[in-house]
Amino acid sequence: MLDDLLLEVLACPRCPSRPPVRQAGEFLVCAECRCRYPVVDGIPQMLPESAMPPDEMGERQPEERGERGNDG
Repeated sequence: MLDDLLLEVLACPRCPSRPPVRQAGEFLVCAECRCRYPVVDGIPQMLPESAMPPDEMGERQPEERGERGNDG
């Protein structure tokens, strides 16, 4: 798990608006384009060439799949 302070300053290098990324297992996932960046030995690989396409089945948030949490 990466430090929260580090996650706050990291942003997607592929998106012009530089949206934040979130940690999902061994990847950092862009909040906008959903590209995944691997974390190798605790070091985020944030080069555009390191980006992997979105994992349509595993990386989408429950609200994006039409699911609701317990409060709704």
